[in-house]
Amino acid sequence: MTIFIEKLKTHPEYNSIPPLDKEYIKNTLRVILPKTEALKKKLLEQFKHEYELHKQEIEEQEKVEAERLKLEEKQRLKEEEEMKNQILATASKTSSIGIAAALTSADELKRQVFAPNKTYITSHIDDQAQSSKDRKVPSVDRSTKPTSLTSSDRLRDIIIPSRLMQNFLKLASSNTSNNIETCGILAGKLERNRLLVTHFLIPKQTGSPDSCITHNEKDIFDFQDEHNLITLGWIHTHPTQTAFLSSVDLHTHCAYQLMMAEAIAIVCAPKYDETGFFHLTPDFGLNYIANCRESGFHPHPSDSPLFTTAKHFRLDSRASIEAVDLRKK
Repeated sequence: MTIFIEKLKTHPEYNSIPPLDKEYIKNTLRVILPKTEALKKKLLEQFKHEYELHKQEIEEQEKVEAERLKLEEKQRLKEEEEMKNQILATASKTSSIGIAAALTSADELKRQVFAPNKTYITSHIDDQAQSSKDRKVPSVDRSTKPTSLTSSDRLRDIIIPSRLMQNFLKLASSNTSNNIETCGILAGKLERNRLLVTHFLIPKQTGSPDSCITHNEKDIFDFQDEHNLITLGWIHTHPTQTAFLSSVDLHTHCAYQLMMAEAIAIVCAPKYDETGFFHLTPDFGLNYIANCRESGFHPHPSDSPLFTTAKHFRLDSRASIEAVDLRKK
């Protein structure tokens, strides 16, 4: 639909298309549009169902955690009660021995009976306090609990392997040396309410100094489907420029962010040794770009930021990353 509605009209040879072909395209779109609307409705229903299941899972985890903490507290109180009874029994026994002997003065009896018990109580409580301090009790971070599918202030963290950018730049080096952009797709999985980037895919593509067009997208879909991967964003180079999102980049990333609110755009600018991790501003940029009908490089308003540096990503130096170069396929 994007190709027929937006792209073809800007093609230099569009006016040379026979009228019958144009009419055929229009008729085809009339058939396809209702189908895509129906598909969109089904997808939203599916996403809503999956989100409800996710909420139930989180609530169950919180219940289990609360019950576990309750049992731990009950056990702790029981141990403290047993310790107290043991101390009292020991003190009573020591006092009886001291009194029965009746061989020392009252002050000396105090030193014999109470001083040892005081030392015992102090050391035992200190040991217990230290043990309690050392014991790490898991807690539930409710700040990461999502409130909606497109929540802008509670995005799930995206974990990005630190070596991803270096590995990507190596595969893009030949293009970079020829002043040609290279792009790739970030893919991974959802694990414990975090999005983990595990693969980056480089599809067949053609590029220029300031743009990149992918081909054979089916190869990407097939690989992700085979390995049960979800799309988490994209990565591309700026061979001669700094790290930022151009007007074309904004439109490209808009599609990713509409599919997944956490989707991230990574821009590598090797000439300036810069790497940017970007995200369309959810309160303005995302909606504006989604409704912009301009194509190619074009100006956008600058009174409000359209994109910003992402805050929901984390670099992990221990995480592994797999490169999949589909250009060789």
